[in-house]
Amino acid sequence: MSNQEHAHCLIIGSGPAGYTAAIYAARAGLKPILYEGLQPGGQLTITTDVENYPGYPDGVQGPQMMDDFRKQAVRMGADCRYGIVTEVDFSVTPKRIVVDQQSVLTADAVIIATGASAKWLGLPSEQRLNGYGVSACAVCDGFFFRGQDVALVGGGDTAAEEATYLAKLCRKVYMIVRRESLRASKAMQERVMRTPNIEVLWNHETLEILGDQTVSGVRLMNNLNQTERRLEIQGFFVAIGHQPNTDLFSTYLRLDETGYIETIPGSSKTNIPGVFAAGDAQDKIYRQAVTAAGSGCMAALDAERWLAEMGH
Repeated sequence: MSNQEHAHCLIIGSGPAGYTAAIYAARAGLKPILYEGLQPGGQLTITTDVENYPGYPDGVQGPQMMDDFRKQAVRMGADCRYGIVTEVDFSVTPKRIVVDQQSVLTADAVIIATGASAKWLGLPSEQRLNGYGVSACAVCDGFFFRGQDVALVGGGDTAAEEATYLAKLCRKVYMIVRRESLRASKAMQERVMRTPNIEVLWNHETLEILGDQTVSGVRLMNNLNQTERRLEIQGFFVAIGHQPNTDLFSTYLRLDETGYIETIPGSSKTNIPGVFAAGDAQDKIYRQAVTAAGSGCMAALDAERWLAEMGH
């Protein structure tokens, strides 16, 4: 393996958390190297309009916003590179990282900002209409369906929360649940049942999302009697959970039961000194661009202090 190189601070991942960490680390003189990963810009690159990020009064396209973040990081002196981290060894000092299965780097401090990916149903129609009426984030996109009819699939706490959120904006919310009960907590279930414009469709599976350019309806199957039905809707939300992109680190870092990196409360520190985590790889509660950016700032400040203490 060639290209041995040493980084004072290495950042893995490139959404709001990774780029913000790069901006702060670069300004602190840490000369950060950032690898952008499989999806440069992260989940925001599959989001069209972002209207809830402060500082963009007219809204902004997700990819444009991530491009702005990247340019700012580069202007501050961050070395942003295309490449996928394929292997890490956090048991050694300095930490050892392999990129694209070939280049080996060492790093004093590592910031992980690999994010999470929404779980999808896996339907071709869902993929085709993603961003055109199909969304995995009600808080991000619900606003665009004000006064319209939408469907949401899922039965856990997130689904219940997103359904009640959508109910405030939309005329009607159909909640498509595969079983005859919700997995959500009692309190969340009661909130769903108390909301008059949410209709829960028990024992239903989604067969196909309908529409040419944008969503116009959905085709469902009733699991009990195998009958099909169609709903006319303008928006389709998938709320069956997120998968944090953390498999790479599971040998070394403490993860919770769903795979999120556990950080010491009030900080970005992991169980390994010199390794920090930010953004959706460690946040399963808020999952917003603005909170990811905030945690990226925390990680860079934590890394800077740690490096100073270590005398690097």
